[in-house]
Amino acid sequence: MSAKPERDVEKGYSKADFVAKLRRLADSIENGERFVIQIDGERIYVPARAEFTIEHERSDDEEEIEFQIKWSGK
Repeated sequence: MSAKPERDVEKGYSKADFVAKLRRLADSIENGERFVIQIDGERIYVPARAEFTIEHERSDDEEEIEFQIKWSGK
């Protein structure tokens, strides 16, 4: 199996699409199921064993909250 190429993509969504994706994610987490999402043309399979974190960043003129989902491919 060949290694996947590195990737760093940020994709914007409408409020309605973002809410729908969050709802599907929450349902998957609650049910202990994997989560599937397509981002910029690539389908991503997030395993049920993934770890979840929330990050907050602040600079002089901007704040950011990131909901992060991490897992190892191994």
